[in-house]
Amino acid sequence: MDIYTSTMLISIFMFSFATSMMPGPNNIMLLSSGLTFGYKRTIPHILGVVIGFPLMTIFVGLGLGKFFEFSPKAFMVLKVVGMLYLIWLAWQIVKSSPKFKEYDEDAKPLTFMPIILFQWVNPKNWIKIITAMSVYVTSLEHAMGQIILITFVFFTTVVMSANTWAVGGLVLKRLIKSEVGIKRFNTIMAVALIASMAPVLFK
Repeated sequence: MDIYTSTMLISIFMFSFATSMMPGPNNIMLLSSGLTFGYKRTIPHILGVVIGFPLMTIFVGLGLGKFFEFSPKAFMVLKVVGMLYLIWLAWQIVKSSPKFKEYDEDAKPLTFMPIILFQWVNPKNWIKIITAMSVYVTSLEHAMGQIILITFVFFTTVVMSANTWAVGGLVLKRLIKSEVGIKRFNTIMAVALIASMAPVLFK
């Protein structure tokens, strides 16, 4: 018996691609970082998402997610912690605008470790992974292989989405022609970042 049929693989890819590409906390932060700091300085941020999310997928797939399924109060605590951490990240975006023509060395992009940590306190990640495991882990006999394959698909689509949104920031750079414009855009993105969590927090 194969781990998955080709139809099931396509379904997993489409689910992962759609949920990875849609606007959300990770993608909003990547768009803002690409605009503010350029692609090269955003690479640690990209790596934090690209490595952090699949790593989380493996651990959740191996059973950590069951804890939150059976402990709603613990999941609520995660939501609150995630929201507070998100507010901190949003504040980093607001104050990160560098000089428009020449990067300010005092303004630093978000780095690898804070983004790795954010993956674990982002309730949207938990919902996405638990949903995928519930739907696509279909066989106890092949569960480990299926979890690994799901993680690989997630990794592939996250690489695509992270780079697409970061490059999207470079495109916006050509449209926003002043330091004030970047500052305003980052403020809007910070508000959008917090708002993106509201449906999860108050669900």
